[in-house]
This record gives sequence, structure tokens and C-alpha cells, in this order.
Amino acid sequence: MTIRLQADNDLDHRIVIATRRLEPRIDFQTAPEAGLHGRTDPEVLALAADQERLVVTHDRRTMPRHFETFITTRSSPGLIVVSRTLAIGPAAAWLRLLWAASEADEYVNAIYSLP
Repeated sequence: MTIRLQADNDLDHRIVIATRRLEPRIDFQTAPEAGLHGRTDPEVLALAADQERLVVTHDRRTMPRHFETFITTRSSPGLIVVSRTLAIGPAAAWLRLLWAASEADEYVNAIYSLP
């Protein structure tokens, strides 16, 4: 199954735009498109899981902890944490590579960090 992505509220929106430009076929939903404004991390994880989307975030402080708690009771498509120091172009290139070179089931209940 092809990877589907969900941007968290704190993800730089320019990463979504750049990723879509590199590969228009990528299903990468923005936080506003998903109605994530004002949602808690557990709510974001639940909404993404309901839609079978990996969450893409910059939040290294709270999201991994909430993710670990979430997967104790429910399966998640996964979490990708993008370093805030990673420039937009390389971040988009990494996400495109992950999309092109892997399958969604490789990320289930796992956290990945770029870089």
C-alpha cells in the first residue's frame, strides 16, 4: 500500500508544498485540510490513524511520547519527525524518497526521524 502523509500543525507548510512539487502523486494532507487546528497530539494521531496516514511533524518534544502511549491501545500508520534544522528542499526530497521506495506497512507503529 502506498504511503499517505498527514502534516501536523507545527510542520512547516512549505515542506508539504515542496514535497507535492517534487511528486504530485503524493497524498500529503495539510493540517488545515484535516481540520487539525486546536487539536491535541492524541487527537491528531487518532485522526491520522482513521485515515491511514503517517503523521509528519517537527515536534520532538511531545509527539513521540504521545505516539508511544497511542500505540499501546491502537495501531498507527507511523510517525515521521523532521528536524527543524533540515532545510525545506532536503526534507521534501527525503519524504519523496520514503514515499517512492517503501510501503506503508513498513512504518506501522514506528517512529522515524529525518535526520
